[in-house]
Amino acid sequence: MFIQPCLQKHGFFVNSNPSFFVNTCMMKMLLPVFILLQIVACKKEQAIPGNFLPADTTLMAGDTANSNTAPPDTTAKTFDYLALGDSYTIGQSVPVNERFPMQLAALLKLEKIYVNEPEIIAQTGWTTQNLLNRLNGSPPAKRTYDIVTLLIGVNNQFQNRPIQEYSQQFTQLLQMSIEYAANIRRRVIVLSIPDYSVTPFAASYNPAKIAAEIDAFNLVNKTISESFGVQYLYITDATRKASTDLSLLATDKLHPSGKAYAQWAAMLLPMVKQVLQ
Repeated sequence: MFIQPCLQKHGFFVNSNPSFFVNTCMMKMLLPVFILLQIVACKKEQAIPGNFLPADTTLMAGDTANSNTAPPDTTAKTFDYLALGDSYTIGQSVPVNERFPMQLAALLKLEKIYVNEPEIIAQTGWTTQNLLNRLNGSPPAKRTYDIVTLLIGVNNQFQNRPIQEYSQQFTQLLQMSIEYAANIRRRVIVLSIPDYSVTPFAASYNPAKIAAEIDAFNLVNKTISESFGVQYLYITDATRKASTDLSLLATDKLHPSGKAYAQWAAMLLPMVKQVLQ
């Protein structure tokens, strides 16, 4: 048969049994094929990337395998924030998103503490009496809030209103703030009055007199705040840095800039986190 010469030509042992010849020849011829298949299989295994995801891992749209950004938790509690005040709370001369209540809400969101859009009841020029009138005539949208901030008094000083009047009206406002906070006093944060005596606007007035009166009004609101057991944040010294850093002032050279409000928000952040977490 033609198989025997083939085997003899290639140096194989020749047996007289034909089936032996066929089996031996086929095994010799298929051996390289088996080796080749093994090599290919090994290369495929080595080609699996190091960050290969297990079969039970699901990537969300827009995420990557190494993403550290967790998808929003739709079950997370959201909190309500009421901000009461005057031009410093409404953010006179700065964009809405640079107001300190808005910046505080943004910082809380980074901490995965979600606050609904702050409800701001404030207006440039308001005294304590103006704020009282507004709250009595048109109360806040909700009965209670998780956080309430109160910053009021600079216009009492500017309009030469009696400090005794400020003391009485501030006390009323603080009592209302506590009620808005569901009578949980630690939810209320009073901010001290900024000192505008360092601004170019005040240069034509009496800066030393302004500064002294601001200190007197702040002593009143601090004493009352402590007597009611609410939180108190002293920001006045930070606002005085505008005397050498005009970037802390808005374009009107009187009110704080977004940068200054960012500092207030950063100071408020740990106080609010302690309450909401």
